[in-house]
Amino acid sequence: MRKTLDCTGLQCPLPVAKTSMALRRLEPGDELEVVCTDPGSLSDIPTLAEDLGHTVVSATDEGDRQVFVIRVAG
Repeated sequence: MRKTLDCTGLQCPLPVAKTSMALRRLEPGDELEVVCTDPGSLSDIPTLAEDLGHTVVSATDEGDRQVFVIRVAG
């Protein structure tokens, strides 16, 4: 299953906090797509995912937004 978390317009630390909460609600193998506009997310979201043991499938900087796909470990 793939879920999308829209963190557009949110500033640090909210994208990280919301991503962490969303990942806890998913099952192993599920994917979470996170959309952010805070440039700090480019490092913060992948670091969070890896610290929690999840896999960053993709991280894309589209200029005005960043899009991450994280696969839940398990």
